[in-house]
Amino acid sequence: MISLKSIIFNGMDATPIDVQVQLSSGLSKPEFNIIGLADRAVKESAERIRNVLSALNLSLPPKRLTVNLSPADVEKSGSHFDLPILCGILCAIGVLPEIELEKYLILGEVGLNGTIVKTDAVLPASVWAQSHNLGIICSGEQGIEARWAGHTNILAPFHIVQLINHFKGTQILPVPELTAPESSTNTTLDMADVHGQSAAKRALEIAAAGGHAMLMVGPPGSGKTMLASRLPTIMPEMTASEILETSTIYSIAGQLSGRGLISARPFRSVHHTSSPVALAGGGSDARPGEISLAHNGVLFLDELPEFNRATLEILRQPMESGRILISRARRNATYPARFQLIAAMNPCPCGHLGNAALSCSRAPRCAEAYQNKISGPLLDRIDLHVDVDAVNPWEMATDTTPRESSATIRARVIAARNRQLSRQGRVNSLLDGPDLERFAALNEELSAFLNTAAEKMGMSARGYNRIKRLARTIADLRGSDNIEMSDLAEALSYRPINRGKYGVK
Repeated sequence: MISLKSIIFNGMDATPIDVQVQLSSGLSKPEFNIIGLADRAVKESAERIRNVLSALNLSLPPKRLTVNLSPADVEKSGSHFDLPILCGILCAIGVLPEIELEKYLILGEVGLNGTIVKTDAVLPASVWAQSHNLGIICSGEQGIEARWAGHTNILAPFHIVQLINHFKGTQILPVPELTAPESSTNTTLDMADVHGQSAAKRALEIAAAGGHAMLMVGPPGSGKTMLASRLPTIMPEMTASEILETSTIYSIAGQLSGRGLISARPFRSVHHTSSPVALAGGGSDARPGEISLAHNGVLFLDELPEFNRATLEILRQPMESGRILISRARRNATYPARFQLIAAMNPCPCGHLGNAALSCSRAPRCAEAYQNKISGPLLDRIDLHVDVDAVNPWEMATDTTPRESSATIRARVIAARNRQLSRQGRVNSLLDGPDLERFAALNEELSAFLNTAAEKMGMSARGYNRIKRLARTIADLRGSDNIEMSDLAEALSYRPINRGKYGVK
């Protein structure tokens, strides 16, 4: 019996799979069976492999060929089992050396002519293989992806013949060379492009510094989307661990570019017609959704009330815990989901509430119904609520006021982040429990002020703590170790009693 190694992923957790190939005598013609709770994509590999063997001028012997994927009680899915099964068969008929292939983790889809096609999750597979002292064999298209895990024992052929020749000694497959990571940041965007909106820019800077969620409310064309799209330009660069973790999620989702890792913070702009599965993740193979693809980056939801309410409620638990558990009948998968939520909305369906010349006759009742589409518990988890006023186009044309660039704002954000990391090891939005009491301590005067404000505003305990976190971030932007009255007052201004100037209770 031949036994080679492959792998499957349940969320971020790896399960090694033994691909066992057994040739049994006693038949007059070949018989090919794949067992071990394999799905349709895995079972179809039998026909692909028959065609590959034919392309190599090889054929199966007149015996019973059984491929067992062990452990048998774990569901197997994906086309990446093609290559380990093919390699096992080639070992069984003496074409490839089993003793050498046992030292590798193998994954890859094969085409009918023997080409090796890219598959999902090569990056985390390479990390797992390296931690278990195994090499990895994958598609030539994904050799760089495997290399980015720090692995050097990599074989990345584009065709099965290249792999056969490598082990026969007639061709040496080189270790893939690293290239510069692909950046997803749009370098043409800059905060200097935004005219006016000083209050919104200030709130966006606070959000970037402390990792806080933010909601912008304003009429159409006021610059909400423009502001949100420029948030990544003022955020600090990702750390090495964040790059690897984010890239792993993209690899599992099959969205990792062939050039390498995700080096810029993700910015995921989700359309309001997206389904709950698209946002949270799931499906038959429990793939990561948008909230996980936004991990360590920004999740932007434009036209927030237009989303299905059940879809929005999905955000509540991951916003608190930083992860999402996807439960299905036969599979549970957990993915990281530490995203920064930035949302935008019009104040009412027509968007012109407060403008006597443009608003409809049903105002403000229509606005109340529109804004009530968003649940209180979700709004309670958003730290900054900001009104974004419309900017007159003729004022923009004549505006010569110098505007701060993203680089200038980013320098302040990085300084504030560094203060947080050196003091408590994480951003202020993650402070909780004793750490919140310790690092966001208020003196007697400030405590009394906040208690009075919380009572008058009907603030929840969650909202109370979020005010303290926000004030801590504002103090960090000032470069201060202590929270002062001005910091607390500004933090409270971002959590209004009602929906701002629009007067909707």
